[in-house]
Amino acid sequence: MPNVTPTAIEMPPFQMIETNGVTLRAVVMGDGPLVILVHGFPESWYSWRHQIGPLADAGFKVAAIDVRGYGGSDKPHPIGAYTYEAICADIAGVADAIGGGQAILAGHDWGALLVWHTALLYSDKITAVCGLSVPYTGALPAPYIDIVRQVYTAKNKFFYQVYFQDEGIAEAELEADVRKSLRTFYYALSGDAPLGSWPNDKPHGAKLLEGMEDPERFPAWLSRADIDYYTAEFTASGFRGPLNRYRTTREDFAYLGGRDDDRILQPALYIGGTSDLVLRMIPGADLISQMRAVVPELEDAILLEGCGHWTQQERPEAVTKALTHWLATL
Repeated sequence: MPNVTPTAIEMPPFQMIETNGVTLRAVVMGDGPLVILVHGFPESWYSWRHQIGPLADAGFKVAAIDVRGYGGSDKPHPIGAYTYEAICADIAGVADAIGGGQAILAGHDWGALLVWHTALLYSDKITAVCGLSVPYTGALPAPYIDIVRQVYTAKNKFFYQVYFQDEGIAEAELEADVRKSLRTFYYALSGDAPLGSWPNDKPHGAKLLEGMEDPERFPAWLSRADIDYYTAEFTASGFRGPLNRYRTTREDFAYLGGRDDDRILQPALYIGGTSDLVLRMIPGADLISQMRAVVPELEDAILLEGCGHWTQQERPEAVTKALTHWLATL
């Protein structure tokens, strides 16, 4: 696979950052207070391509990282290398390495959960935090994988995170045709996909992409050059590291358990989409109300009409505007 250069922004040089025993690749731009941007699954630093330049122009030093396991960052093999304990320490270490021990965080999808928990665990280093798509809801009563097994698997319903648990199965499916896998996954969770594009009626044991569409024409928010870049990244790196993040929920539950206070007390912001399936993943749960109870300094919970899961890519101008305004108030 030839190297593919992103065209959405002028390509800055990468910086390799030593942190917590691993090396992370990052795009670093600007001067000022450090803002670390953390991507989700299956993405890369590139998912923040629309925000990096504007935030740097607004007076911040911006570091959009490849999370361990992705892109140009180190990719440890063991599942245990992808816990909250490990990856939150990576993020805090970036604050130490290039931010003088202080940083503001913004994260999307798994990146949102990573920045919420880094803010919780490293309140002395993280001065403010923004989550996109996935709200913070505080301590869970049981490991998340056990909760969703009760909700879905016990009723013979497919749930993607349960499917991801067995090593090698999802890797083989996704790596068989990386471009098609990414296009299908991105489209199904986007606000452009028709209702039902993310199948909710597959039986337990089905494959991830079964019943999902790879559209002939992709929505304009993800160009061919964008898909080329993501395809090249995952062709080179594979999916094991990214999928390992889903396989640590019991270790994460044990690590986070027993805290006297699970509230995030820093200034905070949430940005999501009205068409994001994340907000309906646990039937009957009002995740935004739960978040307000454990994030007392939440300035706002912004919901972008018609936006699906890929918040900062589907609505780049709105997200950049919201982030810039919020950062200016800190």
